[in-house]
Amino acid sequence: MLKQIHNIGILAHVDSGKTTLTEQLLYLSGSIRQAGSVDEGTAATDSMSIEKKRGISVRSASACIEWKNTKINIIDTPGHVDFAGEVERALSALDYAVVIVSAVEGVRAHTENILKSLENAKIPRLIFINKTDRAGADISTVLKELKSVTDTSYIEINKPINTGNEEVKIISYSENEFSTYATEILADINVKAEEAYLNEEVIYIEEIKNIIREEILNCTLSPVLYGSAKHGIGVKELADALVEYMPSAEHKATEELCGIIYKIEHDKQNGKISHVRLFGGKISTRDEVRILTSDNSAPSVSENDAVDEDEKPKPKEKVSQIKTYNGAKLGDSGLVAGGDIAALCGLPSAKAGNFIGSLVQGTASKLVYPFLRVRVTPADGDERKLPELAGALSQLSDEEPYIDAKWENGQKEITISTTGKIQLEVLETLLKERYSLDASFSPPTVIYKETPSTVGFARASYTMPKPCWAVVEFKFEPMPRGYGVSYHGRLPSNQCFYRYQSHIRTSFNSCLEQGLYGWEVTDFKCTLVGGEHHTIHTHPLDFFVCTPMAFMNGLQETGSTILEPLLKIRVTAPAELSGKLLSEIVKMGGEYDSPVTHSQSVTLEAIVPVATSMDFPTWLAVISSGKAVLNQSFYGYRECRDSLEHINPRRGVNPLDRAKWILWARGAYSAE
Repeated sequence: MLKQIHNIGILAHVDSGKTTLTEQLLYLSGSIRQAGSVDEGTAATDSMSIEKKRGISVRSASACIEWKNTKINIIDTPGHVDFAGEVERALSALDYAVVIVSAVEGVRAHTENILKSLENAKIPRLIFINKTDRAGADISTVLKELKSVTDTSYIEINKPINTGNEEVKIISYSENEFSTYATEILADINVKAEEAYLNEEVIYIEEIKNIIREEILNCTLSPVLYGSAKHGIGVKELADALVEYMPSAEHKATEELCGIIYKIEHDKQNGKISHVRLFGGKISTRDEVRILTSDNSAPSVSENDAVDEDEKPKPKEKVSQIKTYNGAKLGDSGLVAGGDIAALCGLPSAKAGNFIGSLVQGTASKLVYPFLRVRVTPADGDERKLPELAGALSQLSDEEPYIDAKWENGQKEITISTTGKIQLEVLETLLKERYSLDASFSPPTVIYKETPSTVGFARASYTMPKPCWAVVEFKFEPMPRGYGVSYHGRLPSNQCFYRYQSHIRTSFNSCLEQGLYGWEVTDFKCTLVGGEHHTIHTHPLDFFVCTPMAFMNGLQETGSTILEPLLKIRVTAPAELSGKLLSEIVKMGGEYDSPVTHSQSVTLEAIVPVATSMDFPTWLAVISSGKAVLNQSFYGYRECRDSLEHINPRRGVNPLDRAKWILWARGAYSAE
């Protein structure tokens, strides 16, 4: 019988060797007869045709190995930043992460974001420094970069010798050598180790290992191992370290049924498949489970709290089949228990990022901020294919919610969010291969947002034509950038029934998608300050008609400020390009810190608008003849500083057109 279960994610920047390491772990454990190759398209966890063709992972893939009486569930995640949504969802399913860093390229932009996200989410991590056999490997520089990114301490579990040639070897410390070394490293973060070090004592090996496990679980320490995944060097030592030092699933165990859906896929034979990490409870075939979103919360208890929008429990859905992993393949199983990973068939409403049973606490911080929008149309221009295309993109949105496909019946185009060019190429391939649909994608446009400009009130009354009666009044208050949206206020039930206040809140959340200029509305506080129903004339749907009118009336009163997305960029380029770089950043409307000059290069950090910097990577590559290195990440939103009018065409009828809106909301008018 297995002693324990580990659920791990293998994370890194693209081309660092994640999938290769997964293959080697599968081979080491005997799960596969031969380690596959990413370049040759034979990797067990790269099953999609586009993954085999391009030699990169675009979806997370799961596998399972058994090592030293321990079951290790592995989630191999994509490394390209366009697919960071897969990584973000996987983080919530992990007991810990294995972060791969190339000994040649060092800590790259996406790896830096991953490490910071792991630190913010308090997820333990182990660092595997790969490609130590390659020419140009520089381990000391990589360690310095790791220490500069996070506040975590690092301890080497093994050490490489003969770095830089094909004969590199990974050797282990002797017990005495390791105890002495570990006591010194741990003295900075552990009281017992500090006392031993100051007294010139060495802690015995078993006790030092217990301290290491404790500090890893506390996320104050990360073990570092070295190797070459391509040649299988250091892989056994890595597997040993996972079992020896890293925390098992029992550290996140709950008594109640609780799990997170980290991946959705669609199969011709089994339909929708939900890949779930279960934290507690158990699920058997034909069990009914409740699907929850992150917006679901416990009912309000304070008179000052908002009335919760979910006054009734979510309906349950039946699990038709359960599959668990054996190596890289799924096999039928009738049961999944807490601590394990499985694929559940059925669950028609499930989406990636949803929860099962009850909410999982402490999810990871965001890695993805789609700030580009693309219009999608049938390639041949045949508008009759729009509903089928919209249905396919809606299904793909279940798998990757950040796609956020939107279409109103009668519109001649569908819009989706995207994180980059490669993601669009993958979508184009999936539409063609899975749905036999050819689609055209417009050039990407920037996703702006809007926020109320001043404090103001939002009012509307819907009392004609009878029978109807609904009155809604909000107070809008602008908040700082990055605040998001909060909803408050609870009226006496005799003034407005609680179930109607629940309808108001649900409708309010839907209103946020389109503001005065058609963009998502954010960074404000909304308080329900007034509302009224009629015991005879009010219909339950009246507040779904009235609330959008109040919402738009409020934005019209307060005015709406357009917000533009920003990128944080870091450029390292030949020193002679410093002047041109600063000039280009100013031209883009960016703000920069003082450049840091090295012997023959300059490093510059700046904040630039997305809209003006879309061509910057190409410009930089040309001006530097490919010698410059660019790292960029999402920074946030600020008030738009250009003088252009940024309007996003509205989907459906605008509630400001009161007469038409009421007819449309009551089903008496078509927007086509």
